[in-house]
Amino acid sequence: MSSSISLSIFFSSFARSTHSNSINWRIRSSSAAPPNVDFTSLQSAIAKKDSDAVKEALNQLSESGWAKKWSSQPYVSRRTTSLRELTTLGLKNAENLAIPSVRNDAAFLFTVVGTTGFLGLLAGQLPGDWGFFVPYLIGSISLVVLAIGSISPGLLQAAIGAFSTFFPDYQDRIARHEAAHFLVAYLLGLPILGYSLDIGKENVNLIDEKLEKILYSGQLDSKELDRLAVVAMAGLAAEGLKYDKVVGQSADLFTLQRFINRSKPQIKSQEQQNLTRWAVLFAGSLLKNNEKLHEAVMSAMSKKASVVECIEAIENAAA
Repeated sequence: MSSSISLSIFFSSFARSTHSNSINWRIRSSSAAPPNVDFTSLQSAIAKKDSDAVKEALNQLSESGWAKKWSSQPYVSRRTTSLRELTTLGLKNAENLAIPSVRNDAAFLFTVVGTTGFLGLLAGQLPGDWGFFVPYLIGSISLVVLAIGSISPGLLQAAIGAFSTFFPDYQDRIARHEAAHFLVAYLLGLPILGYSLDIGKENVNLIDEKLEKILYSGQLDSKELDRLAVVAMAGLAAEGLKYDKVVGQSADLFTLQRFINRSKPQIKSQEQQNLTRWAVLFAGSLLKNNEKLHEAVMSAMSKKASVVECIEAIENAAA
C-alpha cells in the first residue's frame, strides 16, 4: 500500500494493498450524548480544517464530561524496545514488520504475465499471419505494463491498488489500518481533520498548515516526534496484531522517516530503529487495550461515517 503526502501529511497505507467488520456497531447520532452537548463548534472546526479549533472544541466536550477518551493517553515517553517485546504483545513476525510488502505487486504482475502468456498461446493457434501477429501483440502487453511502471509509477500503482481489491482481506485491512491511525491519534490528543477509505486515497489527515510549516523548517521536537511516530505506526501495529504479514507498512514507514528527517536534534540510525520498534509497541498496546473502541471506529469508517460520527462511535463504545 502507498500513501498520499501533499500539502497535508496523510497517515495512510493502502493505495496498493489490502470484509468489512462483522460486528454491527451502531453509529448513534448526537442524541446518544447528554442533551447539553453541542457539536456545532467541532463540526465547524473540522470543516475549516483548523486543528487548533478542533482541539479546543474537543477539550470543551471533555470538560463537559462527554469526550472522556479524547487525549486520555497524553503522556508518551520513548524507551529502548526489543523485538521480543513486540512478539510478547502479540505482533506476528515482528522481525519483518519494517520490510515493505510486495504481495500485491507480485500478484498483479504474475496475473498480467500469466494471462497474456496464456492468451498468446491460444492466439498462436489462429490461421495464417494472425497466428503470428496476435500473440506478438498480446505478449507486448507485459512490456507495456513494465514500461509504464518505469515512466509513470503512479499509474502502475493505481492499477495495482484497484487489483488489490480482489483480495478477500482488502476491506478489513483498510478499515483496521486507518481506524488504528484515527483511534490512536484521538487517544493521544491529536485532532483529526478527515479520513478516507477510497482506493488510492486511503488516509487519516491530522496535520494542518501550522504543523506543516514546522516540518518544512525541520524544527520538529523530540516530544512531538514521539507522538507522531506512534500514530504513524498504529496502522502497521493493527495489521501485525491480526495478520501474519503486514501489507500496508510502506507508506507509514515513509511518513515516519519524513518526521525523523524533519526533527531536531537529528537522531542516529540505531535510534531510528528503536523509535520505530517503540512506536509500534506503544501503538499496539493502545489498540490491544482499546480493542472495543478500535472495532467501533472500523465499523463507523466502513459505513462512511463523518469524523464527528467516528468520534461518537469511540465515546459510545467506551460508555
